[in-house]
Amino acid sequence: MARLPRLTLPGHLHHVIQRGNNRQPIFGDGEDYELMLALLADNAQRYAVAVHAYVLMGNHFHLLATPTSAEGLPQMMQAVGRRYVQHFNRRHGRTGTLWEGRYRSTILDPEQYLLPGMVYLDLNPVRAGLVTQAADYAWSSHAHWLGLRHDRLLTPHMLYWGLGNTPFAREAAYAALVHGGVGSQEQAALTNAALSGWALGAPEFVEALQKHTTRRVTRGQAGRPISGKKSE
Repeated sequence: MARLPRLTLPGHLHHVIQRGNNRQPIFGDGEDYELMLALLADNAQRYAVAVHAYVLMGNHFHLLATPTSAEGLPQMMQAVGRRYVQHFNRRHGRTGTLWEGRYRSTILDPEQYLLPGMVYLDLNPVRAGLVTQAADYAWSSHAHWLGLRHDRLLTPHMLYWGLGNTPFAREAAYAALVHGGVGSQEQAALTNAALSGWALGAPEFVEALQKHTTRRVTRGQAGRPISGKKSE
C-alpha cells in the first residue's frame, strides 16, 4: 500500500515526532542538545513556523508547532535534520543514518489538545524517570512557560495567552495544568495520532479540516482517538 502523504496544512497546530533509528540515542551530551535547539530556532524563523512547545529526549524529540505555509514545516524539519546529522556524525565519529525514516506528524484540534499537548511534552522526562519534576529537566519548553527562562525558539499560542491577563497569572495557571497531569488515554491519543498521521480532535474540527485537503484525515470516525501503541 502506498504511504500516505503527511497531513500538513498552514495555520493549524501540528504535533511532530522525530525518532532515532532503531531508537538509538540522538544526543550525546549538552552540546548536542544545544545545537538542536539553535537549529530549530534559526529554521523556525527562516521558514515561518511558530513553535509552541518542545521536548528533546535521548532518542527522540517532540514539537508542537503552527506553520504559516504548507511547505514551512517540512522545509524546517529537512533543514534541521540534515544539518544536525552532519554535526552529530562528525562530532561522534560515526557515519550513516541517524533518523528512523521521515519525521511523523499530524494536526491537532488546539481547543482540545494544545494545552494537554504542552503538558504531555513537559511530563515526558518525568514519565521516563529522568527527573522527578518537569522543572528539573533542561531540554524542554517547560521552564519558559513558567517564566523561569526566556527561550527564543518559542512562540505563544493564543490559547496560552488565554490562561490569564498577566504573565504571573498565565504561569501559575500553566503550572497548575502541569501539576494536574495528562491522563493515559490522552497520552496514547496524542502519540498514536502523530505516529499514524491521522488528525486528532472533535468531530466538527475533523470534518472542517477535511474540507481543506484531498488527503483523508482520519482512519475511521472523525475525532475518534486511535489506540494500541504505547505512549512515549
